[in-house]
Amino acid sequence: MLSRFRKAFWLFGISVFLLVIFIPGYAKLQRLRDKNLELASKVRNLNIENTLLQQELERVQTDPVYQERIAREKMGVVRKGEIPIKIIPEKKKQ
Repeated sequence: MLSRFRKAFWLFGISVFLLVIFIPGYAKLQRLRDKNLELASKVRNLNIENTLLQQELERVQTDPVYQERIAREKMGVVRKGEIPIKIIPEKKKQ
């Protein structure tokens, strides 16, 4: 009876010891897997954004109509003879 108790005690002790050793490593492995999934998702999103920006660059470099639109909208460029009009919104009375 005492022999079984000792074996059970040692088995329990060894099990606890192994858990103490391996659980932190396993937890770190899980965190690294989660971070890897998160980074893979960011890479996919950045690749999509990169493709869209490359298409935008190609369009800016080759499409004169698009170039004019960008110049007019973002830089306020007007053609010779045009009169620029700036619309100022009214402030709401309180």
